[in-house]
Amino acid sequence: MLGALRRSAKEASRTLGRASQLQQQRFLNIHEYQGAELMGKHGINAPPGMPIQKIEDLLPAAKKMADSDGEVVLKSQILAGGRGLGKFKNGLQGGVHIVNVDKVQELGEQMLNQVLVTKQTGPGGKPVNTLYLAAKMQLTNEMYFAILLDRSTAGPMMIGCSEGGTSIEDLAEKYPEKIIKIPVDIREGITDAQANEMVEGLQVTTDKKAAAEQIKNMYEMFTSCDCTMVEVNPLAETKDGKLIAADAKLGFDDNAAFRQKELFSLRDTTQEDPRDVQASQYDLNYIGLEGSIGCMVNGAGLAMATMDIIKLHGGSPANFLDVGGNATEAQVVQAFKLLTSDKQVKALLVNIFGGIMKCDVVAQGIVNAAKEVGLKVPLIVRLEGTNVEKGKAILKTSEHTIIPADDLDDAAHKAVKSIS
Repeated sequence: MLGALRRSAKEASRTLGRASQLQQQRFLNIHEYQGAELMGKHGINAPPGMPIQKIEDLLPAAKKMADSDGEVVLKSQILAGGRGLGKFKNGLQGGVHIVNVDKVQELGEQMLNQVLVTKQTGPGGKPVNTLYLAAKMQLTNEMYFAILLDRSTAGPMMIGCSEGGTSIEDLAEKYPEKIIKIPVDIREGITDAQANEMVEGLQVTTDKKAAAEQIKNMYEMFTSCDCTMVEVNPLAETKDGKLIAADAKLGFDDNAAFRQKELFSLRDTTQEDPRDVQASQYDLNYIGLEGSIGCMVNGAGLAMATMDIIKLHGGSPANFLDVGGNATEAQVVQAFKLLTSDKQVKALLVNIFGGIMKCDVVAQGIVNAAKEVGLKVPLIVRLEGTNVEKGKAILKTSEHTIIPADDLDDAAHKAVKSIS
């Protein structure tokens, strides 16, 4: 659910006066070196490479992998794009380098265990805990290939372009006539005709039969691994006539975690917001934002509405936090701990509509949480629904000062006023 709401929640926190649509974007991302290993298991050609997590392992591995010019490719492993144009906080420019073996150790020391900032990481950057040492490939032709889930056809969509090596947005703008899209019936799977059609669209010049097998292998990986995305850019031909996935980005449906345990064990929490990691441990749907009013709500729609009304009253939400329809008292306590750990939070707004979730259970959780965390910011609570009177009675007798609200508008008004 976290991936499903992130973009919509952040947009809602910035924008007022238009309907907020929730778009499902469920995914697990893995590092490039992990993706290369996975593709190899499915018969997909990928460049030889080796993950490096200890600096003393770098030079011996580089000597084995160097080409005739004594060069290798050294890539920072972070879960964000734009690595090549990124900048390390220590001043080193670029997260991807072609480097001579003689200088690989010195360069590696400036990259490993450092923080890389790119356009997609934000100013905080991401830690580089692993370097990917890859063989330098002689590429003669670069193409773009992807498989995505397409809403309009309710199934996988293969997308190809005979030009590659840059973003698909740029390719679509520059070469719209070269973009080929082939929908695949999820029930029938990819056919030989569709694989051959993609090969022709990509204008493969090497062994076309082998290229079609590579396309089918990528589709097989897409379905068997519950992928939401397989993006290969570039899909390239080498001097020796081989088609390889020179660089790939893979995403996986987190609803399939129960049957993809090995894949999901690859999750790198060091690349995530620590608050997101903490929330996921307690089945809380949390997205950190940039405002000052912490929100705890049950239900995604109600949470979005709460954030919008806070904005309407001149405030700014610090987060999206949906505790779900059947949260326990323990989860409410953990939600409070999560919210109060954010130093930018100056007030808390709890907005609960009790259906399956009973208001008295929520109220007891709020009281216990306020006591346990030693709450020092204003707390505004709006309750409605099952056992609401019992819930309000519990709040009224609490040792902590709790500001009651009659409805959502009243709650948002009081939250903004409490910090103004």
